Amino acid sequence: MKIAVIGSGGREHAVIKKLRENSSITEIYALPGNGGMTKDAVCVPVAATDVPGAVQFCKEHGVDYAVVTPDDPLVLGMVDALAEAGIPAFGPSKAAAEIEGSKAFAKNLMKKYHIPTASYEIFTDPSAAYAYVETCPIPVVLKASGLALGKGVLIAMTREEAREAVHTIMEERKFGKSGDEIVIEEFLEGPEVSVLSFTDGKTLVPMVSSMDHKRALDGDQGLNTGGMGTVAPNPYYTEEIAKQCMEEIFLPTMEAMNSEGRTFKGCLYFGLMLTKDGPKVIEYNCRFGDPETQVVLPLLDSDLLTIMQAVTEERLSQVPVKWKKEWAACVVLASGGYPEHYEKGYPITLPEDQEGIYMAGVGEKDGVPVTNGGRVLGVTQTAPTLKEAIERAYQKAGTISFQDMHFRHDIGQRALKACGQN
Repeated sequence: MKIAVIGSGGREHAVIKKLRENSSITEIYALPGNGGMTKDAVCVPVAATDVPGAVQFCKEHGVDYAVVTPDDPLVLGMVDALAEAGIPAFGPSKAAAEIEGSKAFAKNLMKKYHIPTASYEIFTDPSAAYAYVETCPIPVVLKASGLALGKGVLIAMTREEAREAVHTIMEERKFGKSGDEIVIEEFLEGPEVSVLSFTDGKTLVPMVSSMDHKRALDGDQGLNTGGMGTVAPNPYYTEEIAKQCMEEIFLPTMEAMNSEGRTFKGCLYFGLMLTKDGPKVIEYNCRFGDPETQVVLPLLDSDLLTIMQAVTEERLSQVPVKWKKEWAACVVLASGGYPEHYEKGYPITLPEDQEGIYMAGVGEKDGVPVTNGGRVLGVTQTAPTLKEAIERAYQKAGTISFQDMHFRHDIGQRALKACGQN
C-alpha cells in the first residue's frame, strides 16, 4: 500500500514513523518532507500548498491513501481535491477546516452553540479596534483571525501594549492577510491543555492530553513560538475534567459543525484553558498539533492507519483506539534567535540511534543534515514516569549538536509539580 503524507515538519515525521509500524504499507511519500526524514520516507519536491501538484503526483504514483497534516493545504481544500481524484485522505474538507482558518468563524460558532470560550469582539476596521482597547478589560488577548503559523496571538498586559498589538496585526500587517480581521478577547487564566481527537463526524475519540510550552525561554519567558516542547498526558487534565469537556465542548463542537453543514472528519484539536469557571476553548485547530503530535502518537497503542481509514470511511466507532500507560516528553532543539532572526545551513551531529528524533527544520547538503528552520528537531522519549521520560529526552538531546543550538531546560517541570513527581 502506498501512502502520501503532505507536509514537511516534525509533526509529519512523527506521523510517518507511526504509520511505518503497519506492515501493509510498502511506500511512504512525503510532500515535500525534509532532508532529515529520508530514512523513513521518499521526499518529493512538491510544496504542501501545491494542491494540483500533490493530486497529480498521487495519481501518477498510485497512492492509495493520503494524510494531509498542515493547516494551509487543508484550508485550501487539499482533501476535497484528492477525493475528487478518487484518492481517499485523512483530514477535514475545506468547509470544515474553516474552524481553524478563521478565528472569527470559530468564535461565532462557539457563541451560537453555547460552547464555553472567552468573551470577544471582532473587528475589520483598525479605528474601531483602537477604540475598543481603550475601554476593554486589561489584560486582553488579540488574535489575527487567519492562519499565522501559530504565532498570530498577542497578549497585552497594558493598554499601550494593546494599541501596539492592533498596530502590529492590522496596520503593520506582521501576519499578512491573516490580520485583515482581528479577534480581541477576554484574557483567561489557568492551566492550558491540548487535546487532539479523532472524529468522523459521528464519533469523537479524544487522544491523550498534552501540555505545550510556547515561550522561547526558561520560566515561560520570551516570545511566543510554535512550541518548545511538550509532555503527555497533562496532569491537570483529570478524568472529571475530561468527562466535562466531552459533554460541554467536544461533542457539542462535532454536532455544531454537522449542523452548519461542515461535518468534520480528521483530527480536531482543542486548545483548552482550565479556568476557575470550568474548561473553556482558547482555540481549535483542524489538524494534529506540533509538537503535541510528537508526544501523543508514541503513546498510541493501536494502528494509526487503521484509525485514519475508519475516520475517512465514517466507521470510527468500530475501531479500538488504545493508549499505553506511559508518559512522554519532547524537547525541541531550535536555532539561536528563533522565533525571530536565525541563520540556516549549520551541520547537525546526530547519534546512530535516532529513535524518538523527529526532524523538522532540517535540510541536507552533500549528504550531511543541516539546519533549515527555526525549530530544527524534536527529541521524544517515553517512560513509566514523567520524571524518567523528561530525563531520557534531555539525555538524548545531549547527543545532538549544531551551531547556536537553543532549547529550554525546564520542559515538563510544571507538570512534574502538578503530579507530585518532582
